[in-house]
Amino acid sequence: MTSPRPAAPRPAAVRPHARSRHPEAHRSERVGWLRAAVLGANDGIVSVAGLVVGVAASGADAAAILTSGIAGTVAGAMSMAAGEYVSVRSQADTERADIAVEKRELAENPQAELQELAQIYVQRGLTPELAHEVARQLTEHDALASHARDELGITDTLRARPVQAAAASAGAFVSGAALPIAAVLLAPHEYVQPVAVATTLVALSISGALAAWAGGAPLARGAVRVTFWGALAMAAASAVGHLFGVQV
Repeated sequence: MTSPRPAAPRPAAVRPHARSRHPEAHRSERVGWLRAAVLGANDGIVSVAGLVVGVAASGADAAAILTSGIAGTVAGAMSMAAGEYVSVRSQADTERADIAVEKRELAENPQAELQELAQIYVQRGLTPELAHEVARQLTEHDALASHARDELGITDTLRARPVQAAAASAGAFVSGAALPIAAVLLAPHEYVQPVAVATTLVALSISGALAAWAGGAPLARGAVRVTFWGALAMAAASAVGHLFGVQV
């Protein structure tokens, strides 16, 4: 008589939330502040470096070069913050107005809005029956959020945040402007212009590479693109300084 074969081990139960331990990191979540920060940093480097190089090319003394750089930093940071705030505030106002319209339409004609949502899902590839069921369940869960996301394209991740954009832009501008200011403070007066140019080009290449890395783009392409336009801006500023510089 043969002994019974041992029972095969039961497979371990799959936990329904096992994947939640490995959330995906999406770069789009940082687009709100990243755009403002990259723009502010590059503008701070290029603007203040161009100002410093232009004033140095005119033959001004070290005090005048430093004063112009600091004044440009303060004015530029305030300008960037105000510009970003006004721009993103306008976007936020538009989003709020669109959501108010959608809220009113949901209250006045919910059935038409349900059909509209279902049609969106049909256009995205679902069958009419499944699209209607999805639209019905999402409407029961949160009708306004569903229409804001799928009809208007407004999500919490990409929603306009004026204060965040203004703060990121101004802070990045000051950080970028600190590099040419440091060049003025540390370099001998006769070498302020070449040191500022060299420092700026290196800083722009790093800034462009970091921005490309944060956005998932090729590092070299981002560095070359930013450095090229920064060099062009400084060349123009230096030409203006040489052309209009007056020695007293």
